[in-house]
Amino acid sequence: MNGKFIPEIKGSLRSHLIEVPPVIREASGIVIFGKRIKSLVFTTDVAIIRNTNADAVIAVYPFTPQPVITHAIMQSADVPVFCGVGGGITTGKRVVNLALDAEFQGAIGVVVNAPTSNETIRAMRETIDIPIVVTVVSERENFRERLEAGASIFNVSGAKNTAKIVRRIREEFPTVPIIATGGPTEETIRETILAGANAISYTPPTTAEIFGKIMDRYRETF
Repeated sequence: MNGKFIPEIKGSLRSHLIEVPPVIREASGIVIFGKRIKSLVFTTDVAIIRNTNADAVIAVYPFTPQPVITHAIMQSADVPVFCGVGGGITTGKRVVNLALDAEFQGAIGVVVNAPTSNETIRAMRETIDIPIVVTVVSERENFRERLEAGASIFNVSGAKNTAKIVRRIREEFPTVPIIATGGPTEETIRETILAGANAISYTPPTTAEIFGKIMDRYRETF
């Protein structure tokens, strides 16, 4: 037998999973508290969270973060969760309090938006022990100041420029952990990994899109 044989077990009721692209396994991963994470599913949909093979969840949403949402996600997830705690619309002490609550609920890390000030990151670092993931959207970001303020991981979300930004970070900081969006194809994901990303965030289809395909199959049987 060549290589390692990996037994796989699937239940009849949970065989329909959202699987992340296999190419993500080429990433090195990031080890956090003993857990190696290569793939993160970008969603707050608890149904998707319970039915994906991603290593972790990155739960960031375009509204003011609320503890009740964090709690619901944490109770639903069976993998580590990185919780969004604001930093754009939501600022200052509220972000710190949300981060502390997320840590108390069991989050493996917290994610702040690109506009978050270094002062807020510094206050978070003095308050919580879990990793602070700072979102990066431009290569013009002062990465050194972010790290000095207390950033643990960079989360690169630069659309078509993502690989370029990752490469720019990696040139200056060879060992800093980087999560990055992989893009729509295996080729763009591989390009991002080769640029230096340690882990890839994957945006799954919506429940409406999944339901649409299932309903089409149902219609074909009648």
